[in-house]
Amino acid sequence: VTGASFVVFNGALKRSSGFLAKSSIVEDGLMVQITEETMRNLRQALRCKEDFKIPCGKVDAGDIKEYVDICWVEDEDKTNKG
Repeated sequence: VTGASFVVFNGALKRSSGFLAKSSIVEDGLMVQITEETMRNLRQALRCKEDFKIPCGKVDAGDIKEYVDICWVEDEDKTNKG
């Protein structure tokens, strides 16, 4: 689990890169590089206020161990304190 001050979603990752998505720490935030198709799906999920999971890593990797989860919460008072 990584806490971040900000998140940047970059929809310019090419399918030919061999990655589903890539995430990296940038200063005190997180940058997630995703394909154009994943960006469209993410935008739709955000509009509908639905949770969304982005698997990261190589396309041919059998076991995905890294995800970026976008989760909506009911009570904001219990999250991100401090």
